[in-house]
Amino acid sequence: MIHRRRFLELGLGSAAAALLAGCNSNGPRWAQPVLDLTERENEGVERFLFRHRSMDTVGRNVKSAGAAFPAYFIANTVPMWDPAKMGPWRLEIGGLVAAPRTLTLEDLSRMPSVTQRVNHYCVEGWTAVASWTGVRLRDLAALVRPAPEARYVDFQSFDDGYHESWDLPSAMHKQTLIAYGMDGQWLGPAHGGPARVYSPVKLGYKNTKYLTKIVFLPERNGGYWSDQGYEWYGGV
Repeated sequence: MIHRRRFLELGLGSAAAALLAGCNSNGPRWAQPVLDLTERENEGVERFLFRHRSMDTVGRNVKSAGAAFPAYFIANTVPMWDPAKMGPWRLEIGGLVAAPRTLTLEDLSRMPSVTQRVNHYCVEGWTAVASWTGVRLRDLAALVRPAPEARYVDFQSFDDGYHESWDLPSAMHKQTLIAYGMDGQWLGPAHGGPARVYSPVKLGYKNTKYLTKIVFLPERNGGYWSDQGYEWYGGV
C-alpha cells in the first residue's frame, strides 16, 4: 500500500516536479500558472484524504530521537529570547477574534495540557519521534472565539520574522499544540522555545518555532518557505 504522502508525490505532484527540474523552487515564469493549478489540485486531494480526523501514532518499538532530534532556524545563530533585553515572553492571539488575548508562559502552563509522542515529518524525507507537551490550539481558540470569517491561522515568530499560515481545520486538529515542553523538559532554544507550534498533521516547515503571535485571518497569507515555492498546504 502506498503511503498517502508518497501517493501525492507520485500522483498530482509529478507534473510540478517535471516542470521544476533544472530550475529553482519557484520554476520558470512561463510555468507558474500550471504550477499554481497543480498545487491547488494537490491541496484539494490532500484535504479530501486527510479530513483531519485521523490521529498520528508511533509504534511501541520506535525509539525517540532524543538529543539527535534535528534543530533548524533561519537566523544566523540560534534564536534565544532574552528577558533582560526583550522583556517577559508573551504570546499574542488576535486577528478575527472576539476576545484577543496575550498569554505568558506561566499562563500557558496553567491551562489543561496534553503530552503526545508523535512523528515529525520533514519535507526532505526523514522522520523523527519526540514527546511534546502543550495546549491544544483549539482550546486557545475557545478563549478568543474566532469569527465565522476566520478560515486561516498565521503563526509568527521571532526567528527573523519566520511565519507560516495554515488552514483552520488543520489548526483545530486534536494533535495541534502550542508546545512548551519536549521529552519531559521545558522547550529549549534549539527546538523553538519558549513555545512553538507542533502538529504531526503538517510537514516540519509548517510548524513555526519561536512563536510570538497567532493571527486568525479571512485569507491565507503564505509563509517563509511557502513563498519560496514549497507547497503551502504541507499536509502529512
